Order: sequence, then C-alpha cells, then structure tokens
Amino acid sequence: MASYLRFIRDNARWIGGGFLLTFFSSFGQTFFISLSGAEIRSDFNLSHGEFGGIYMVATLASAATLPFLGRLVDITTVSRTLLIVIPMLAIATASMAVSQSIALLVLTIYLLRLFGQGMMSHTAVTAMGRWYTGHRGRAVSLVSLGHQGGEAVLPLLTIVLFTWFGWRQTWLISSVILILLALPVTSILMSVERKPQHNDAPERRSSVVQWRRDQVIRDPLFWRLISAVLAPSFIGTAIFFHQDYLVTLRDWPTESFAKAFSVMAAITVTCSLITGQLVDRFSGVRLLPYFLLPLGCGCFVIWNIQAVVGIYLFMALLGCSYGMSSVLFGALWPELYGTAHLGAIRSLVTALMVFSSALGPGVTGWLIDAGVPYTLQLLVLGCYCLLASALMFSLRKAYMQR
Repeated sequence: MASYLRFIRDNARWIGGGFLLTFFSSFGQTFFISLSGAEIRSDFNLSHGEFGGIYMVATLASAATLPFLGRLVDITTVSRTLLIVIPMLAIATASMAVSQSIALLVLTIYLLRLFGQGMMSHTAVTAMGRWYTGHRGRAVSLVSLGHQGGEAVLPLLTIVLFTWFGWRQTWLISSVILILLALPVTSILMSVERKPQHNDAPERRSSVVQWRRDQVIRDPLFWRLISAVLAPSFIGTAIFFHQDYLVTLRDWPTESFAKAFSVMAAITVTCSLITGQLVDRFSGVRLLPYFLLPLGCGCFVIWNIQAVVGIYLFMALLGCSYGMSSVLFGALWPELYGTAHLGAIRSLVTALMVFSSALGPGVTGWLIDAGVPYTLQLLVLGCYCLLASALMFSLRKAYMQR
C-alpha cells in the first residue's frame, strides 16, 4: 500500500485525470442506463426483448464506430480528445432526458455507449498504457478504480435522485455535471502529456515488434484471446441489464441489486490493486488463465442459490473477475503488441467488447421472450467461463514462446 501511495503522490495529475474519466464513463455504462430500464420500457411500451434489441442495435452501431474514432488518441493529445468526447457524452445524457420517440432513444443509447463506455474508458486506459512502462499495471489498476467508484456511488445516489426529481430530470442533472465538472477538471489534469521516465521500473516483457492494427487482426492468437476477453462484458452486461427481471424471478427486495453493487465495487477495488502489482511483477500474459474463474463460479452461484445472499455472492465473485480483467486488459495489449499503434489496437478491442456487451442484453432478452429459462442461461455462461480459462493456459504458453 505504501508503494501505491508514493506512486499516486508522484503521478497525481495523470492518475487523477484517468480516474475521473473512467468514473464519468459511468453515464454510458450498462449498469447506469439499466437503472432507468423499467421506466424506459414503460414510457415506450417495450418488452424485455424489444428493449434489449434496441440496446443491442445501438451498441453494435457504437462498436462499429469506435475503431475509427478511437484512433484520435494516436493522432492528437488526450486533452484535445476530451474536448470532443465529454461534450458529446453530455449531449447524449441530455437527449435521454427529452427523448420521446424510438428513433431518438436509439440515437441516445448509441451516443451514450460510444462516448461513455467506449471513448471515455478507451482514452483513459490508452493514455496509461502509453505513458507508463514498468508501472503500467499499477497505473491501469488505479485509473480503473473510477469504474468501481461509479458503480459504488451512482446506483444508490441515482435512486435517491429518481425519488426527488424523476428519472428524466436525473439524466439532465448528469449532463450538467459532465459540462461543469468533468470537462474542466479532466482537461486541466491531462493537459500535460507524461513521458515514460528513466527511473521507471523496466518491463518484464514487452513486444519487440510494434504491431499495426491490421497485423493484429491477422494474428490467430489474438482471436483465441478475444474469446475469453469478451466474456466479462457479455455476462456482466446481460445480468445488469435484466436485473429487474432477475429480482422479480427470485422474489428479492427491489433494492438488493443496488446494494450489491457496493459489494462488487469493494471487491473489484481490492482485486484490481492486487492484480496491478502482480502484472508489474510477473507480466499480464502469465495471469491470463485465472481472470475468468471467479466469474464462472459466480454464474454457478446465481444459477443455484435462490436466497437473496446469492446476488451478493455473485457480485463479489464478479468483482474479482472485473478487478483482474480491468488491469489485464489495460496492460496486456502494449505488452503483447507494443505502444506505437496502441490507440488503434485498443479501439478495436474496446469495440469488440462493446459489441459483446451489446449481444448480452439482446440475446438473453430474446431467449427470455422465447421461454428459455434464465437460470439455464446462467448455467451455460458459467460453463463457458471454465472452458475459456482452460484455453488460456495453452494460449499463455504460445504467447510466451514468441
């Protein structure tokens, strides 16, 4: 912990700016959007499957856009990128407050996903991957805590604001916060680009070749790795999006999911900080086989346990996988493919993760409408995590032999 505190002290502006970016990306994350899910379905007269389909289409469109927009981080400074990204996210949150038609709802979700989940997180983690070498795992782990900060604070706060002002007014308040707080503070903090220092700890492993994105796409190992990388976004988004359905199915208190987010956030923070040190010590590729194991166990828990304790156990296990993966996915790409084209490579990966998060609500929603038991879906997802973990053992060996 002392080493983390020293690192934060010496790098406060960059770590603080990245933390705020991931925190405010919450306005485009599924967990935040789903807090209004019941109200949106009611106002627009949508079923679970219909809303899941709209969400999927809008998110897929954002995933298709992200590889092109994500290259901004390679061709301009982070601070200039933020002058585009944050105002566009503010426009999206304001649009949710006034949307009355299906067409505007689709456009709104598209913008929320592209500039919230996509560009805000992508900009923060890409900056850390490029600005740090031997301390990359530590930097990514600290910046990624902004996601957990949002998950811990915003669900309960949003429920209170819904009660006081209504769900549409709460989205408008979010827009004001982005313009008056997020934009000026992050722009100032990240206005100075950090250069890796001579006294930074050396990387234990780094790519000799600076891969271009088209080369990465043709790498067969990359696609084997992606089969595991996409699992947390697919599973977590699917369960968050249909949280009201799961609560009703299990007859849990309506506030149980909101409270469980705090548990998940606390576990994620702990695992993220631990993983950051492990990555710096051993390299990210060595940890690949382990990050999906807690998520697989969590799916088995929520499949089998009907008592309300099941959601807390699941969120704790999900937090373990989220904490590990948030650091791995920030440190792994520069480690395997270099930093010269990191923005383009990470935008591709982020787009695939957004694509996966789009499929989660859509596929599970359609299966729910088709009568496929939700519990059976959870069992299948848990088995997939275990199989993907087994695949990562052989993949780790293949990467390390390069």
